[in-house]
Amino acid sequence: MTKKNIAFSTATTSFYFDASFDHLEKLVSRDNTFIITDENIFSKNQRKFRGWSTIVVKPGEEHKTQHSVDNIIGQLVQAGANRKSCIVGVGGGIITDMAGYVAGIYMRGVQFGFVPTSILAMVDASIGGKNGVDVGVYKNMVGLIRQPSFLLYDYSLLKSLPKEEWVNGFAEIIKHACIKDAAMFKLLEQHKLTDFQKDKVLLNKLIQRNALLKSKVVQQDEFEQGDRKLLNFGHTLGHAIENTYKLPHGHAVTIGMVIAAYISRDMLGLKDADKIAFLIIKYGLTAFFRFNADKALEMMKSDKKATKKDIQYVLLEKIGKGIVKPLTIEQIAPVVQQLATTN
Repeated sequence: MTKKNIAFSTATTSFYFDASFDHLEKLVSRDNTFIITDENIFSKNQRKFRGWSTIVVKPGEEHKTQHSVDNIIGQLVQAGANRKSCIVGVGGGIITDMAGYVAGIYMRGVQFGFVPTSILAMVDASIGGKNGVDVGVYKNMVGLIRQPSFLLYDYSLLKSLPKEEWVNGFAEIIKHACIKDAAMFKLLEQHKLTDFQKDKVLLNKLIQRNALLKSKVVQQDEFEQGDRKLLNFGHTLGHAIENTYKLPHGHAVTIGMVIAAYISRDMLGLKDADKIAFLIIKYGLTAFFRFNADKALEMMKSDKKATKKDIQYVLLEKIGKGIVKPLTIEQIAPVVQQLATTN
């Protein structure tokens, strides 16, 4: 096990890489800790949850709502959770988003931590303090930024992860490589998904590299006034189509990344847009997808990162160097409309 402490502006988060779920009882008290997980994770890992107070919710993005949060809070009240209680989200990004949000608003805030169980959660969703829920088709429209006390990485939880969820998680890894780590992009080109599935040492290094990369970005800009916006690469368009077309998060993001790459080609002279699309396809993700361009562009106007005049769009000068550029819908539209008819 490797422990890393990352200090943010209001809290320090301890990362426990290559750890065991059993280590959880050394971090929190069983007597006053409440685990939040979903039906799939609970059914596959019942032995691990034995002896813990556990709230089990329905899986899926459609349940990442205020209604689900209200139900969780009702169960916490009935169970006698108090201000000294700790909430632990055990699951993928949907669970960590909701658990962190619940912890932030229950009794005006209680301690919390995460045990991420998917690649997506391990490298991205559980890191950085963004917690919240969807409102209709609008992703993460309600929430807060508050850092967890700890993240516990038990790779044995990935054994039951379906292949499509491995694929889904690599979208954020490719994203990190595109915006901040050209060497990691080359590493991904040299390997394939099954290499990381079979080699625990290789996987641990990759997960640590991504978790610490994102943590460093967040550390420097916790409340998204500058560099943290780079982490939205692919997400502006991705969020506009994800819930509308019921796409997995990773696939929606990679579609958005490809569009951003081709906008970057036209505006900044990026030479590697095709290379990015090829890597995305190599890892089983979606590069091109038919969608309603006009509807997507309209939804982008409601994006949290948009102002009245423009959208803070993440583009690439080159692989490993992302920038944030204010663009109008009119500037974005030609590439979106062209690629929306390509598959």
